Formats: sequence, structure tokens, C-alpha cells
Amino acid sequence: MTEISPARRGRPVDPDLYAKIVSAACTLFSELGFQATTMDKVAREAKISKLSIYKHFENKDALFSAIIAGRCQDFAPKSLFDGVEGTAEDQLLAVGASLLRLLLSADVRSVEAMIMSDNANQAQLSRLYFEAGPMRFITQIEALLRHLHDRQALSVPDPKQSARLFAALFQGSDLLAVVNFDVEIAEREDEISSYCQSAVAIFLAAHRMR
Repeated sequence: MTEISPARRGRPVDPDLYAKIVSAACTLFSELGFQATTMDKVAREAKISKLSIYKHFENKDALFSAIIAGRCQDFAPKSLFDGVEGTAEDQLLAVGASLLRLLLSADVRSVEAMIMSDNANQAQLSRLYFEAGPMRFITQIEALLRHLHDRQALSVPDPKQSARLFAALFQGSDLLAVVNFDVEIAEREDEISSYCQSAVAIFLAAHRMR
């Protein structure tokens, strides 16, 4: 399996240059697709040397994965990474809303469209997308659910399976269909809040302490 760590091991990362590379690559992946985007083109777009890119990323796969992981980081609530706060419902509402907003974002939708349109590389891109996006989120949700189970806030005997079910509640939202023809409605806070409250209520009902 291809190594997808965003930075080369043993090398210092320049945050500003790293961000510049990712921004340029994101633009090119969206405009040209994965196959037509090359490290040479990314270097020209970012106005840097190709060697500078390789100091941060081992290959194009790693660069693509870093973009997806970065988008997840942007939308993930701080509590998902640095501990949990509030009631179980509060935490799950925060996580669910962040996940839904991520799925609705134009960046993620453009990446998904790029993957679907690239028949030659679809399997490879789908794996990279899953590992950098959905699998990463599910792993973090699993850790949150394990914590809630350990302190008896919820009954979650199988945190991994429950994390997958929780994610599925948001991946199946009708707003992900609505956003394709009415972005304004799909991104309305009242629509997102209403859906999240209903989804979390269903999840909580299935995981209450007996």
C-alpha cells in the first residue's frame, strides 16, 4: 500500500510553504483531475521548485491525502481531538454537525466529483479518500464513543460498529442530495441543526444505558 503520510519523515515542515503547496494542488486537482495533475504543474502553480514539494510530500498520493485530511481537520470540532466536554448529546451534536458540514462543503463535493469522473484512477483515489477522510473520522468518533461508554454516559459495547452507524446517519442525509440543486437550502443552519438533532436522537435511543 502506498505511504500516505502528508510529510516526509525526518524533514522539518515549513507551515507556510506546506499550505501554499496544498492550496495549489487543491486548485489543480479540482480543475484538471488527479491524472492530469503533476508535481511539475503543482510547482508552477505554487511558484516554487519541485524539490520543495518533495521535501514535504513523498508523492502525489500523499499530497492528495493531505488535502482531504486538511479539510477534515478544518471542520472537526476541537473536542474530537483534545478531549470531550458537555453531555453526550452535546458532544454528538457537535461531531454530527461538523461531519455534515464537511460532507456538504464545496471542496469535498468537488473532490468526490473528481474521483467519480476519473475512471482510470477511481479505485486508487477512492481508497485514498476513504483513508484520509471517512476512516479518519470514524476512528475519532470511535474514540469518543469509547470514552462515553467508559464513563457510563452511553451504552456502546462495540464502539467501532457504533461509530460506523453514527457516520452513516449523516452520510445518508437528504441534504447531500439537495445541495446539488439548492445550495442555499442545504447549507441553512436551521436545516443542518434540525437534521442533526433528529439523527442524534435516533443514535441516543439505541445507546442509552439500560
